[in-house]
Amino acid sequence: MKINTIEIQKFKAASHGNGLVMFKVDATVTPKAPIDGIEPSSIISISEVNARVLMALLKAQLMELDGRKARSQR
Repeated sequence: MKINTIEIQKFKAASHGNGLVMFKVDATVTPKAPIDGIEPSSIISISEVNARVLMALLKAQLMELDGRKARSQR
């Protein structure tokens, strides 16, 4: 498994389909060396402003998905 540090610079768009919510982003991806004794994991970092944008995009996508469900599935 490759371990990376991913820094989101900007969220450009959000969409959904086939059970997935997808985001188009500008990001920098740099390899990260594993640390002995710690499970290897990639890290995604975003600014507070971009975190707020992410929340708004997620909320909009989820509301759109909920609007398409039949009343019995809500």
